[in-house]
Amino acid sequence: MEAMETKQRSTRRSVIGQVVSDKMDKTIVVRTEFKVAHPRYGKFVRKYSTYKAHDERNEAAVGDRVEIMETRPLSKTKCWRLMRKIDPTQGTKRS
Repeated sequence: MEAMETKQRSTRRSVIGQVVSDKMDKTIVVRTEFKVAHPRYGKFVRKYSTYKAHDERNEAAVGDRVEIMETRPLSKTKCWRLMRKIDPTQGTKRS
């Protein structure tokens, strides 16, 4: 008999952002910030993306920093899930 082949899952995208809404049941809205250079003037401008993520235990609250990971579509607009809340004492310190 041949050994059963195990399929490796491809690496999934994960992003870190801040929770801006937790009003829906088992769903949070996470906002990520990034900077892009203006095409003509070269000044860096802040831009934002928002993602709806699945929060099974309703543990994230507004203002929390969280890590979310891409997953299969869970609804029309939700294809991310909450991985972990990031402790505010961890991470990089802004100066």
